[in-house]
Amino acid sequence: MNPGLALPLPTSGQQILALQRERKALAVENARRAPFWRSRLTRIDTSRLDDPEEWRKIPILDKEMLRSLSNDEFYEDFCIPAPGRIAEHWRSGGTTGRPLFYPRTFEDIRYAMVGFARTFIAMNVRPGETAHLSLPLGIHPAGHMWARAGEMMGIGMNWVGSGAAAPSELQLELIATLKPSLWIGMPSYGLHLANLAGARGQDLRNCSVEKILCTAEPLSKAKREKLQRAWGAEVYDAFGMTEVTMMGAEGKARDGLHIWTDLAFIEVVDLDTHEPVPSGEPGLLLVTPLFTSDATPFLRWCSGDIVTCHEQPHGDDPLSVFPLLRHTHRTTGFFKIRGVNINHSELEDLMFADSDVNDFQAKALTIRDLDVLQLSIEIQRARNTDSVVDRIRSKIKKTFELTPEIVVLEGGTLAKEFEKSVKAPRFLDGRQ
Repeated sequence: MNPGLALPLPTSGQQILALQRERKALAVENARRAPFWRSRLTRIDTSRLDDPEEWRKIPILDKEMLRSLSNDEFYEDFCIPAPGRIAEHWRSGGTTGRPLFYPRTFEDIRYAMVGFARTFIAMNVRPGETAHLSLPLGIHPAGHMWARAGEMMGIGMNWVGSGAAAPSELQLELIATLKPSLWIGMPSYGLHLANLAGARGQDLRNCSVEKILCTAEPLSKAKREKLQRAWGAEVYDAFGMTEVTMMGAEGKARDGLHIWTDLAFIEVVDLDTHEPVPSGEPGLLLVTPLFTSDATPFLRWCSGDIVTCHEQPHGDDPLSVFPLLRHTHRTTGFFKIRGVNINHSELEDLMFADSDVNDFQAKALTIRDLDVLQLSIEIQRARNTDSVVDRIRSKIKKTFELTPEIVVLEGGTLAKEFEKSVKAPRFLDGRQ
């Protein structure tokens, strides 16, 4: 497949290093045009950025630094003016905090398209196949970027959109009628469609979908296995950031994300010291876009993801030139309730590992002046509700040493709430 993308696949690690050397210097020089960065980069020698010590003089940029800016400050101090060159705006991801809208120039879009198109190469989706796209379409970029990239690669794209735009019942009808071989969406919505199909007497294991491409939410082992059981399809993960583009995807082995290091320079650092960690050790992910920061100069961007990363032996697979990144399925986000740290990903793994739980939402609340963990759960039909609730309560108590308040919901209740959001708001802190 050679659709004339702006950046061809590199053929060697040396080629990637040479490109990084050139593009890192350009990224820093470009950032100096923004008032936000000007004083922060005065001591940086762009001719010495291959020296790790020089590179680490650049301050780490995190979400709180951006959230501290007013809208005017963000556009006037952080963004670089690009009159006549703005193609569109992308809404920042996440479910907490004030969303930002990043300007993207036409040049940004050309290179951003590369990251999305490569996901189809990684999955070995062929020209002539058809995909059903269940991601939001609009100012959040993943949906329309994947749709356009698919068409560039010769893949038929059904631009269906999220459940908020196309009701879930219609989505199931379209899958049955149009018979796509690929479904693209968030894992939680894929599970909801399977649950709804089951309630309608429709078994998605018998549908035409052979592969599932997920993004926007952590794809844990438990969630992957649940999706695979429900759809009878191979599940692939992809990883991107609105601040950069789609940055990587799983290949045939599905043993890690091939990260496009010619599109983004990545670092994995210690959570406390911010020093580089050894290859394969978990650390905080920092990302510097090399081609998609024309108007938004992100340098050493910290999303809060905790990952491992290591080079892989170069072989016949053209993607072996890229390192493999694996999520630890932890982030810097968690609930602290009555002195207990409850990691969101650990809780999600525990819940989705239970086959009787269709879906759930976790909230930290204050009830009668006491912080509590409230779990809203949907349970498979024909199951003994009291038995499932007792089992879940016991598992949470044993794992986190905290007894949750459990609320049982009618099937589909959470999906209606999740469909209103770009990402499923599975973890909410409602404490005042």
